[in-house]
Amino acid sequence: MTATRASFWLMTVLVSSAHGAQDFPPGYLDPEPVLRAAERAIGADRLRCVTIGGTAEAAIVGQQRLHGYEVDWPDAQPLRNYVRTMNWEDGTMKEVFDRDPGQNPASWKYGLGWRGGEPLQRYERQSFMVKDSRGWYQDGALSEPVAARPEDAQRWQLDLWINPHGFLKAARLPGANPKAAWRWELGEMGRDGATTKPEKVTIVSITVLGKYRVDATINQENLLQRIHTWVPDPVLGDMNYEHEFTNASYVDLGNGIRFPTGWHHHEGWDDNYQAQSVNAGHNAFGGTLDDIEPNLCGDPLEIPDSVRRAEFPIRVETEELADGVWLLGGASHNSVAVEFEDYIVVVEAPLDEARNLAVIEEVARLVPDKPIRFVVNTHQHHDHIGGLRTYMHLGATIITHWKNHDFYTRDVLTYAPRTLAPDMLSLWPPTELAEGYQYETVRENYWLNDGTRSMHISYVHPLRHVEGMLIAYLPAEKIVIEADLYDPPTALTNDAHRSFYRHVERLGLDVETIVPIHGRPVPWSSFLALVERSE
Repeated sequence: MTATRASFWLMTVLVSSAHGAQDFPPGYLDPEPVLRAAERAIGADRLRCVTIGGTAEAAIVGQQRLHGYEVDWPDAQPLRNYVRTMNWEDGTMKEVFDRDPGQNPASWKYGLGWRGGEPLQRYERQSFMVKDSRGWYQDGALSEPVAARPEDAQRWQLDLWINPHGFLKAARLPGANPKAAWRWELGEMGRDGATTKPEKVTIVSITVLGKYRVDATINQENLLQRIHTWVPDPVLGDMNYEHEFTNASYVDLGNGIRFPTGWHHHEGWDDNYQAQSVNAGHNAFGGTLDDIEPNLCGDPLEIPDSVRRAEFPIRVETEELADGVWLLGGASHNSVAVEFEDYIVVVEAPLDEARNLAVIEEVARLVPDKPIRFVVNTHQHHDHIGGLRTYMHLGATIITHWKNHDFYTRDVLTYAPRTLAPDMLSLWPPTELAEGYQYETVRENYWLNDGTRSMHISYVHPLRHVEGMLIAYLPAEKIVIEADLYDPPTALTNDAHRSFYRHVERLGLDVETIVPIHGRPVPWSSFLALVERSE
């Protein structure tokens, strides 16, 4: 063999070997060149941390008036003077903004809802911090830090990495295991508006926090235009969670650093016509954050001792309201158990599976020889239905308003696997889940009566807060059980109070005690005095 032919043979072997090392199945490709190009395009290695600010707004996730009839989460108040500091090297993020008092800072960092009933916001200035696996917030600049629940802190830590520079840095962490594919995208996914010209993009997927599969859409300019993952949600299961950034919003900060100023965040599918799901609503956060200080890290965040020590035990505090009627409290949301001759009725299944399993255990202790035959669902806001799947697994029949039926049967009470936080219904699905007879839908009135006790369930309208609202009335005990229509104590009346009052008057209900899902039982006379003062 001549030297020339030997050199050619050796070069062929080397090329073939290199090709074998980069051998990917059709549709897939090597992520390393894609990541390097994106890092160069936005200067990922030149940015250790960043402080951004501007105008932002947020929506009330899970609190829309009616699923399937609206195309977005309800608007919340704007987040004024919004500032966020992200330090990827230290694993910390801090958000500070002003919003009108009266919101619930513990329920969700941007707004109302999911854990209503906790102490209301007193001050305009709100601060939310996360470091590693711990999160905390402050209501007012000088107030004591309040620990976030572990599931909230994990979500906030995830937000540190779901942005262009954060994603590229996360891709270099141990265990990220990046993979890449390509596809064509049209129209809106060009992220710059009206064009319908197809664009070939690359999708890079990594593992973040050892749990979340996060993928970034990287376009022909090597800019990250969409970063997407799924997060666990008690109602929707593996819920779509994504940030989007337009090409035009990237600005040049010098030193080879480019950073997006336009932020848009979805929770739930970006699905204006409910083709993907009945669940309406998706826009959760967004704004123009164009006050950018590269490598401005702020003061180091240290986890307060009280936050390190914080625990979140599940407590069920039981109070007997009447013979065979118990309030099951101890959290931001109550449930009520009512004993009939051969079964138990539970009114409301709020928050999540863990809470409702604790309630069910307490019901079994109180009445060990009777099944929970029915669970009454007041309305479809997410903080009030997180335990419906738990009762369905138990074999209980769900009583709800008919306008909630499609949402529950298509999106909530389904066989869909839950990979991030599997619950009992997904792990051990009963045959009855697909049979359709575990529902009783109410239009106006519904009665449970076994000759020993009766419960009257009725539809309350009109309400701006929510559609499909039910209340439960025990005529013998003169007790009415309601959610969100009156949350004592309060000194001001609203439209929901007046609708509730008119509904009770119209039906001629003889009420002595109001048992709210949020708060303590109160005499009807106290509520009546509040309403009469406003007339």
